[in-house]
Amino acid sequence: MANTVKGSLKGNGYRIAVISSRFNEEITSNLIKGAMKSLLNNGVSEKDITLYYVPGAYEIPAVLEKICKENGKHKYDGVLTLGCVIKGETAHFEYISSAVSHNINFIASKYSLPVGFCVLTTYTDEQAEARSAGDFINGGNNKGYEAADSLIETINLMKEI
Repeated sequence: MANTVKGSLKGNGYRIAVISSRFNEEITSNLIKGAMKSLLNNGVSEKDITLYYVPGAYEIPAVLEKICKENGKHKYDGVLTLGCVIKGETAHFEYISSAVSHNINFIASKYSLPVGFCVLTTYTDEQAEARSAGDFINGGNNKGYEAADSLIETINLMKEI
């Protein structure tokens, strides 16, 4: 049987950057609340969390790359990306969603820095609201909470490799 390494959910001493879109703020503010609850529950100190706001989801990758390039100055253990793109009447949704997700993935891989991905791409406001409600630990469906948990687990795993 192969050796198995699984990351834990202990984030004590970790420094985390959170990049959040202001667009669809009623949704992203709930994602931030869920993410913060997860990070604090996992032992990350509030003083070790830096929140960066960008206008929309499209701007997230540029700020992520800047953080990654200058990570020696700030020394983040991981970055959490939060946003929400809701389909409208045009193809704009497809272009934004695709560009954001591909670029976040590319940058994370390029710099080998753990990145939590929580840019909701939904067809309706109701779907976005359902994915940002409450918090995961209390039976809610907050994808910000889930993404922060995944980020902590990934940081721990990458430190063991």
